[in-house]
Amino acid sequence: MSAQDPTSDVPPGRTVDPMEPSRIEVLDGRHATVGEFGVERVLPRRELRTVGAWCFADLMGPGEVTTEHGLDIGPHPHIGLQTVTWLIDGEVLHRDSLGSEQIIRPGQLNLMTAGRGVSHSEEATGRYAGPLHGVQLWVAQPDATRHGEPAFEHHAELPRVEIGSAEATILVGVFNGAASPARRDTDHVGIDLSLRSGRTTVPLDPSFEHALIPTIGTLIVDDRPIRPGQLGYLGVGRDELDIEVDGPARLLLIGGALFEHQPVMWWNYVARNRKEIVAAHESWLADDGRFGHTSSPLDRVVIDSPPW
Repeated sequence: MSAQDPTSDVPPGRTVDPMEPSRIEVLDGRHATVGEFGVERVLPRRELRTVGAWCFADLMGPGEVTTEHGLDIGPHPHIGLQTVTWLIDGEVLHRDSLGSEQIIRPGQLNLMTAGRGVSHSEEATGRYAGPLHGVQLWVAQPDATRHGEPAFEHHAELPRVEIGSAEATILVGVFNGAASPARRDTDHVGIDLSLRSGRTTVPLDPSFEHALIPTIGTLIVDDRPIRPGQLGYLGVGRDELDIEVDGPARLLLIGGALFEHQPVMWWNYVARNRKEIVAAHESWLADDGRFGHTSSPLDRVVIDSPPW
């Protein structure tokens, strides 16, 4: 998915303390538009750029896709990141410059690794009509792999474990003894938690920082409510987390070891400096082959160069 509007409105730096495990920080997302579909962008924020290697999270919907209106994003570029697409409701067609063409549905995972450069599109309008609800996330790649070859993988089945009365689906990483088959370039985890009414104690890796992204219902953590469109941040050092809900609820729990660098982000690029971003965008504008060709009926997305 494309960020659509540049992320340069979020300056480098963080005001939350990753070494403070004793309290949860609740951060408000902001509304954005992707294609013609409204999203709540909960990461990055001014106070928080990354959670482990996780550097971007959009909560899509819940909303409706019709035959004329929905989530449609023409071919656009990425570098230095992995896209993680997870649906709660609906379906989306992914196409990319590797020749992949894959419909994703609830309970399935699409993971695309950009490396040195890839392009892709996402299409729903005209192919699907009905509710659409999900999350798109990005994971920043480390120096060891961010200049490597692009790749795509689809996982129709993912491991699930019971945590008390809750069920956890492991999208990425290892959780409570179960491991996702999805590729990881850093030490990070992403799980979907389905909760029933009451309190659930969730085990955490104390060496990770974590974030909670509610998708359905309000969570109570450390006596603080966290609602869809918000993010709850936890620093390193906690080995468990109590979550209370007064009815069925769902959330994504993401976490990871503190990332090796503070990434520089603009539009759909994750890099280490502005020079890398300028070079990537010049390649995209010139259509010089770096990002391949995505076969899509949608128009290629082009925006002005960064103002540097």
